[in-house]
Amino acid sequence: MLSAASVCALCLGTPFVPPHRLLAAVLDGESTLAGIVVTELRIPRLVLAIAAGACLGAAGLVLQEALRNPLAVPEMLGVSSGAALGVAAPLVLAVSLPAAVQPLTALGGAVLGGGLTLLAAGLGRSPSAVLLTGAAVAAALQAALLVLMVMADQLDLQLIYRYLLGSLSARTWEDVAGLWPWLLVAAPALVLCAPVLSVMRLGDADAEALGVRAQRARLAALAIAVVLIAPVTAVCGPVAWVGFLAPHLARWFSPEAGAVRWLVWSAAWGAVVVAVADVPARLALAPVETPAGAWTALLGVPAGVALMRTRRRSRTTGRASTGGGAVRVPPGGPRTPDSAAATDGAPEGTPPPNPPPPAPRPPSSVDTTGSEGPR
Repeated sequence: MLSAASVCALCLGTPFVPPHRLLAAVLDGESTLAGIVVTELRIPRLVLAIAAGACLGAAGLVLQEALRNPLAVPEMLGVSSGAALGVAAPLVLAVSLPAAVQPLTALGGAVLGGGLTLLAAGLGRSPSAVLLTGAAVAAALQAALLVLMVMADQLDLQLIYRYLLGSLSARTWEDVAGLWPWLLVAAPALVLCAPVLSVMRLGDADAEALGVRAQRARLAALAIAVVLIAPVTAVCGPVAWVGFLAPHLARWFSPEAGAVRWLVWSAAWGAVVVAVADVPARLALAPVETPAGAWTALLGVPAGVALMRTRRRSRTTGRASTGGGAVRVPPGGPRTPDSAAATDGAPEGTPPPNPPPPAPRPPSSVDTTGSEGPR
């Protein structure tokens, strides 16, 4: 799917570049129109879509495993809304900032949203409290965004509106270069965090028994999610519900895998989701481009809900087929109470004891031989 989406992203559009001419267009570089379009517009947009999707997919799995809730997504914890607020506020308030500083403002907004969620939820003591409080914090930050949109003029309003939906339009190699430093920081943190996520799935009590401090691990997981989400939101905007769909796709295709493998597959599926969604975003209403975040939300939410219902139904079916409703009959037929009492406590493989001898028959008063014996 990623290969097909990549070929479509590089070939389709104006001008159309046949697949067998892609390599020649890349080698031509700036000498032809096709080479300029492919190397300066389409390839950086595709690379950014893959990197952003991988970051959002990995962040979604980290949050879901740390909070033990399949609905824990960046949009529900105030992280995405805070990052969007950090980028939109300087634009509306006419604060001139260089492009290199925008990820820092997004990071500050994401830390603000996540920090408010954790403080209101008691520093992550309860996973359910973190999720419910995060939804309230996200709603408050979105209300602050609406206030900024009311204050903005018409041009800024259009930019903010397109940004808040998550768009990859007009992204260049400079935007791609802004992501790599953050990925170099987040990748080692993910490697260290993955084994802890496997323990966190057991619950706080079992994790504490195995030596993992659940509250600190939950704080660290949220910090890693912030580092993954903030630079993507600064460049592309909040591409919605990728962190919800990608982990469910990873679990659905590899149901027996653990958190470590799910983390890798979730990043891969996130890249696939964003790369696939960007193709209709660019071509469906051409020459007008639609935000990629609109397509991920439009298709990601029903697909994620369907995957959740399918996994729940399969678990219920498997539990019913292997449940304790059937009666096991031991080899040799059912045991009677006497035989059960005789064999209880014997080691496995021990043959059953010999049956007791029959009771002696009482003597008869009639001699059947026809002779009378001594009485």
